[in-house]
Parts: sequence; structure tokens; C-alpha cells
Amino acid sequence: MLLRIALPLLLAVSAPAAALDLPALIECRQGVADHAALAPLLADPLKAVAQGLQPLPQGNQFMSEYRLAQPISVFGTRTERVAVTGSSVMAILDQADPRPLAKQLGLETGYDQDGKFMAGRELVSRDVTDPKSGEAQIESIILSVSTVASHPGKTLAGCTYSLDLPEEEAPARPELAPPPITGPGSDGH
Repeated sequence: MLLRIALPLLLAVSAPAAALDLPALIECRQGVADHAALAPLLADPLKAVAQGLQPLPQGNQFMSEYRLAQPISVFGTRTERVAVTGSSVMAILDQADPRPLAKQLGLETGYDQDGKFMAGRELVSRDVTDPKSGEAQIESIILSVSTVASHPGKTLAGCTYSLDLPEEEAPARPELAPPPITGPGSDGH
């Protein structure tokens, strides 16, 4: 009886966790569903550490930073630090000038002033249907390179994954008839 109870637990503990392919996520080689699997992992520090992601003190209030147990190679460069912010996952690269990488990746510069640089390109924009609700959505995957004041001498490079609702056109307003004339003399008297 004890074996019957313990065996499923042993199998669950010994079953390998789904491998996290950070380079593929960072280089925009995966989809929104793959990125969505990252959030619950990062929400639990023990699970993050089990996947080789050691949470670091937050130096920027808008992003969470992690040191990797094993360095990865992304965009031809090795790194052992990544950052996650909203729907983006980025490598923190030891490159003071982001422009060469942005040019290599064929990105459009969106901003380049006052020590701030941002460049990007939408790689995927496609209509999808939510399998649960049947709701129409737009899957978008954007590759970007940027700098951030909290990380001087570093370049952030990575991918933003999002599912958005299509913009709906406002329904046409019916023509409004002028209000009826009321008051003395309006009834023909």
C-alpha cells in the first residue's frame, strides 16, 4: 500500500522539469506560450534557482535580474545575466555601444539621444484565436536592443512577446434626428 502511494510521488520528483531554453526566448525563436511558461517559474524563487536562475538584488524597479548558473550565448555573445520586465526577456551584455548589435540584427533605431538608445523590429504579427475562449487576438514578437541608465556600459538585447486584442472600430453612430419642437405653438395652434 505504501509503495502505491509513494511511487507516484517518486516519479513526480524524479521527472525532469521542462527545459527552459533562455537563448531561444531571448533571440525571439519561441512563441508567446513558451514565454508565458516563464512567469510562474520566476514567481517561485526555488523553481527559478532549480532552472539555473539566481535572483539578484533589484537595481532597477522596472525589471528583475538573474545570474545564470551556466553562461549562455545569445546574438554571438556570452552572458551570465538576464533581465525580465513585463513581457520582455533580455540578455544583459557587456557592450557599452548597442549600435553595432542593433545594426547586425537589422533593427530600426527608435531613439538615440542623451545616452539612451532603443532599437527594435517586429518579427511576428499574426492573428490567432484563444483556444479556450475563441477570442481573436494578435500575437506579436518584437526583437529589441537598448540601454538603460541603471546599467551603464551594458546593452540589453532580447525579445518582447505579447497577445493583444485587435483594435475594434467604433460602431457607426446613427444619424440623430433634430429634437422635436415643443412648447407653445408647436402643435400648430
